[in-house]
Amino acid sequence: MSRRALTLLVSGFLVLALGIGGAVVDVPYVVLSPGPTENTLGDIDKQPVIKIAGRETYPTTGALRLVTVAYQGGPTSQIDLLTALRGWIDPTVAVVPQETIFAPDRSQKEVEEENTIEMTNSQDDATAAALNELKIPYEAVISVASTVKGKPAEGKIQKGDRIVAVDGEPVTRTDEVSKAVRARKPGDPVTFTITRGGEKLDVTVPTVAAGGEPIVGVNMQPGYEFPFDVDINVGDVGGPSAGLMFSLGIVDKLTEGQLTGGKQIAGTGTIRPDGKVGPIGGIPQKMVGARNAGATIFLAPAGNCAEALRAVPDGLRLVKAETLHDAKLALEALASGKGEVPSCSG
Repeated sequence: MSRRALTLLVSGFLVLALGIGGAVVDVPYVVLSPGPTENTLGDIDKQPVIKIAGRETYPTTGALRLVTVAYQGGPTSQIDLLTALRGWIDPTVAVVPQETIFAPDRSQKEVEEENTIEMTNSQDDATAAALNELKIPYEAVISVASTVKGKPAEGKIQKGDRIVAVDGEPVTRTDEVSKAVRARKPGDPVTFTITRGGEKLDVTVPTVAAGGEPIVGVNMQPGYEFPFDVDINVGDVGGPSAGLMFSLGIVDKLTEGQLTGGKQIAGTGTIRPDGKVGPIGGIPQKMVGARNAGATIFLAPAGNCAEALRAVPDGLRLVKAETLHDAKLALEALASGKGEVPSCSG
C-alpha cells in the first residue's frame, strides 16, 4: 500500500472515530435558537391570547407578536459535541455554557418552574402597566406566597392571605411591609392586618433575628385587583420577557382604532407596572424568529439596542422602547406615517 493511500485510510478512520465520538460525547453547553412567536391579538388553540371580560373591547388588525427562544440541552438532557459544533457554525443560534442558563445549585425543573412563575407575574404587571397607560384605576395588593418553615409566621399567616396593614398602618407595597418589620428589634411583636376568605383579621407575630435583622418568615408577592377580568393564555411559554407585548395587546383591545396600522409587529421586553421596559436575553434569536414569522418592525428594549443592532436581520426595522408609553406613541406614528419613531441607532 502506498504512503498516500495509507494516509487517506488513517485519516478516514480518524474522521469516522471523531464523528462517532462527537455523536456520543455529551458537553455542558446549551444551544439557543429562534423559538415560536405568538400574536397577542390572536388565538392559540382557538382561545384568545388576551381575553378581556367586563369591559368594552374593540376590533384589532395586524399582529403584536411576542417572541421566544428555544433551547437544547440542560442538566438532564445534555447535547452532544456534534450538536454544539453545528450551533457554533450556524449564525442564527448561540451556544452558551450550561451554567449561564441553569445555575449549578438549581435543577432544570426548578428553573422551568421559576420561568412559569415569572410569566404569571409578568402578565399581572403587563395588565397593571396597560391600565396605568389608559388611566384606568385599580388596587395594588400584597399576597402571601408562602411562610418559612420554623419561623414565627408559620401556622399563623397562610399562603393566599392579603396583608393590608402593619401595626395599623396601611400598606400597598411589599417593601413597605419589609421596612416596617425591620424597624423592630428581634423579639418584638408585629401585628399584621390581613384578609382571609373575605374576613379581616389581626395576627400578631414575634420577630426573630436573621442575619442581624428582624424577620417573621413571610414570603410576599405584589398583586392587583383589577376592575375587570384580563386573562392571558400563552400555553407553555415561560419567563418575563413578553411583558411589553402583553401590555400593548391589552391597550390595543381596550382602545378604538388599530394600534398596529395593520402591520406585522414583534417585540420583547420586561414590563413594570409604571410602564418601564427592561432588557432581556436572547435578542438575536428572537429577532430571527420575528422575521421568520413575517414581522417587519421589532420593538427592542433600550438596554438591548447595542446588541440588537449587531444582529438585526434584513427587512426588520428596529424601534427603541424605553417605556410602554414610548412604544405606543411609536406604533401610532408608524401607523399614521406622522411623528417621531425612536430608533436603536439614535
